[in-house]
Amino acid sequence: MYALLFADTGMSDGQISALFAIWSTVAVVAEVPFGALADRFSRRWALVAAGVAQALGYALWTASPGFWAFAGGFVLWGLGGALASGALEALLHDGLTAVGAADCFGRVLGRVTAVGLLAQIPAAVAATFLYSSGGYALVGWVSAAMCLGAAVVAARLPETPRGEPENYLAVLRSGLRETAAVPAVRRAVLVVAFLTGVDALEEYFPLLAREWDVPVGLVPLAVLAIPLAGAAGAALGGSRLPLGGLLAVSAVLLGAAGLLRHPAGLAAVAVFYGLYRLVLVVAETRLQERITGPARATVTSVAGLGSEVAAYGVYAAWVFGGVSLVSAAILALALALPRALGRRGQLPASPCTSS
Repeated sequence: MYALLFADTGMSDGQISALFAIWSTVAVVAEVPFGALADRFSRRWALVAAGVAQALGYALWTASPGFWAFAGGFVLWGLGGALASGALEALLHDGLTAVGAADCFGRVLGRVTAVGLLAQIPAAVAATFLYSSGGYALVGWVSAAMCLGAAVVAARLPETPRGEPENYLAVLRSGLRETAAVPAVRRAVLVVAFLTGVDALEEYFPLLAREWDVPVGLVPLAVLAIPLAGAAGAALGGSRLPLGGLLAVSAVLLGAAGLLRHPAGLAAVAVFYGLYRLVLVVAETRLQERITGPARATVTSVAGLGSEVAAYGVYAAWVFGGVSLVSAAILALALALPRALGRRGQLPASPCTSS
């Protein structure tokens, strides 16, 4: 509910977009250096630190709501995001490789993404109850506590030993070299960057619901179908499907919802998000398949850095053209996707089998 908190504290659309831009700026600066830290030291403890930083950011928002406190919270969240970016995928890929199941990465990543999105369901129900009981303050403190709980869980994740580590600068150079010098990796990094940048639109879903005449107290429940659809799409991320076509259909649905400007349009937004999440999981899988060097988190963080830059475009498109301009940009990306990914934008059938 933080976008609603910003609006109800008196922030204009321009100020809210400026806050999101601050968030992205911190991530741009910290993304790759922090990815190399995860490769050099510990991907597990990078995830732990990410949870603690996000908890501190929420606490700052709750204790002192206002533009500069919101900006400081986004700085902390941006640093936490940079720590986690790349670390989770690298931890998952290396763990599966260690047990001879690297081909299962796409399916497992899809399930991990789906579970993360499904977690928004109890969160939405809890947010509705907490907001009605104690307003934004209660929502904020509980959110901070949940982030600390996530850090505790992350501390218990297993991490595959990676041998004698190189020094930090060597790890950083290795990741940047692989990104720049290997064409297949470079193309996959660009695709993941642009696609992940589209997810910045998620920050505006609550605002869309309110603009489309959904009461503030019901917004968390009204947008519940969106993460549900995203989870379904992510779970299908190992399927062999025409990705460019699916992304194009999703863009058209999003644009139609923006023209409708009615609560019913949230259903079209949900379908858009489900199709988008399917395409994103496939692209992320392609990237991990193509990385062969030791600096996996660093390379993935380069894609994360690119996504933050792409997010600026989403924020600007929202300010100047709203949903219509954002959907047009996604449609343009869909037209370029098949050529960028190769094989007509499809993911070949995975030999991974369910167990």
